[in-house]
Amino acid sequence: MTSRQAERGAATVAACLALTALLAATLLFVQVGVVIVARHRAQAAADLGALAAAGASRTGDDACARARDLGQRMRVRVRTCTVVDWDVTVVAEVTASLGPLGSPDVRAIARAGPAEEQDE
Repeated sequence: MTSRQAERGAATVAACLALTALLAATLLFVQVGVVIVARHRAQAAADLGALAAAGASRTGDDACARARDLGQRMRVRVRTCTVVDWDVTVVAEVTASLGPLGSPDVRAIARAGPAEEQDE
């Protein structure tokens, strides 16, 4: 058997391995993107929920009900809502669907309230 016959099909095997690596890298990037989008959704819901709750607390409305309502409209779960004096802290959570890799919960925390005065 000559060396030419021994190497027959090596390019096909190398191309298949390269294609498999490319597909794996693409899948990884897509999964990371899904988690990043879920994190942004959770953070947006937490931020807006905290602002809505802070605004509702000034008018005497139920602040946490406003935050939960907004989270429900954004399809995000509001896990906790805490009102202390004028400060509102909201923890929002969303599930990122990664197909066969699982469904992790992504959380975000936001706080809204009056700005602290700075000494000059």
